[in-house]
Amino acid sequence: MSNGANNGKGAIKSLALLVAGIAVGAGAVYLTQPGGGETGASASGEPEPLYWVAPMDPNYRRDQPGKSPMGMDLIPVYAEDQNSGPDEGAGTISIAPEVVNNLGVRTGEVAESSLNFEVRTVGYIQYSEDRIVHIHPRVEGWIEKLYVKAAGEPVKQGQPLYDLYSPELVNAQEELLFALSRGDSRLTNAAEARLRSLNVSDSVIGTLKRNRRTLQTVTFYAPADGVIDDFAVREGFYVKPGMTLMSVGALDEVWVEAEVFERQSNLIKQGLPVVMRLDYLPGREWDGEVDYVYPTLDPNTRTLRVRLRFANPDRELKPNMFAEVRILNQSSEPVLSVPREAVIRSGQQNRVVLALGEGRFKSVAVNTGRSDGSRIEILDGLSAGEQVVTSAQFLLDSESSKTSDFKRMHQPDESDTAEQPAEVPTSVWADAQINKLMPDDLKINVDHAAIPEWNWPEMKMDFSVSEWVDLSTLNPGDKAQIEIRKLEEGGYQVNDIYVTEPAAGAQGGEMSGSSSDDMSGMDHSSMDHSAMESGADQGADQTMDHSNHNANPAGQQ
Repeated sequence: MSNGANNGKGAIKSLALLVAGIAVGAGAVYLTQPGGGETGASASGEPEPLYWVAPMDPNYRRDQPGKSPMGMDLIPVYAEDQNSGPDEGAGTISIAPEVVNNLGVRTGEVAESSLNFEVRTVGYIQYSEDRIVHIHPRVEGWIEKLYVKAAGEPVKQGQPLYDLYSPELVNAQEELLFALSRGDSRLTNAAEARLRSLNVSDSVIGTLKRNRRTLQTVTFYAPADGVIDDFAVREGFYVKPGMTLMSVGALDEVWVEAEVFERQSNLIKQGLPVVMRLDYLPGREWDGEVDYVYPTLDPNTRTLRVRLRFANPDRELKPNMFAEVRILNQSSEPVLSVPREAVIRSGQQNRVVLALGEGRFKSVAVNTGRSDGSRIEILDGLSAGEQVVTSAQFLLDSESSKTSDFKRMHQPDESDTAEQPAEVPTSVWADAQINKLMPDDLKINVDHAAIPEWNWPEMKMDFSVSEWVDLSTLNPGDKAQIEIRKLEEGGYQVNDIYVTEPAAGAQGGEMSGSSSDDMSGMDHSSMDHSAMESGADQGADQTMDHSNHNANPAGQQ
């Protein structure tokens, strides 16, 4: 009996232990389920991201970390990002501090400062035109003797140049001798005046009055010191009034005529300091000033002519030489300005990204004015003391565009794609590698990644570049983000360049590539968009037909 009781108590105890174990296991499972008990994120005190987005395309969303189609790390978006921080209006975004650090975000201040403008151009050395003398005959006759033989010979004032035989000069001499023989002072003065009007020198007239004998040939002399130029006569030539025999130009002072682009003409005024350099004398500089600004533009080159003066005591400045000219203009009054790299330029407007503090940023539209190469004048849209993003700003601008309060060209949200077709953007950003710089033509050659917005495959192509892009800061081999803009008159243009990975060294020349995809001869500035679409589905290695790359008529899309 006692054994049965003991067995019953052992069974009850085992059953109780089994029930307790099941309860503990169920509780553990419950705590590990989503929504059951505290989550791992709550326990650690760090919020969980709602989703991850691509830095260049806020509509590319994933539920876990990864890479964007352009190879960039996806950015986490948290629930608090939607409403954190003070309300700064539409377009405000909030970025985690570690993401800001990874993106390499740098800022600059909106400040009142003087702009130091510098206009670089080419100049042409010339004779000082107010000291050049052109020599013309005033009578018909024949050159009997030349005392100078070629252009470039130096001459002194009063040095003989040539002897001329002229029947008209002989008659004028006889009139003087007749007046002298009659002793008529009135006739003598009239005869001397006629000889002087025919450019006969006082020394020749004095010889006539002493010798009382006509000269068959009359000698003509150099009117000033200088060198012979425009030498167009030889011994025996028959000459007559209106012909240019030669010129005498002075070299102790020279003129330099420079050409300035029309867009820079407002920076040029008389009296500005000028620095000039010549390639054949490296390291040597000449200081001068703007002597005269011509009132009209050249109708062919659309440039403004500017005249400069430089002393030339050593005769090192020679006419027809090319010179590098820098015209300096420092603004007298401070103006509101930002660092040049802070401005995001597009076809419709210019923008900057404001750094609001605590990881918050916002894109705002601005009106820009002049630029001195390092800073850009801000006419409207910013206030002194504000901070603007100067590095990685286009990534922040792309994210801010989702809720911005100014019109932007971007892909529609996922909720809108079922109701309306995606709008084709007029400008896109793309990964590219710079192969060749052509600053004289304002062009570059790049290898750009595929551009799905325009159905473009990967290609190597030439692009025209906007005038505000400073090509001197770029090198072949740089990897960069480039903004490509479709022009209203047809063609494509690189509107801005942001270097993401500088070249290992300054390497010139074209990048190597297979012949099947080498598009270095193509120019987007005059390319038909339909030709791009026709070859888009063939892949990056498909050779495109150059016969389809016809320039669009002006204004035709």
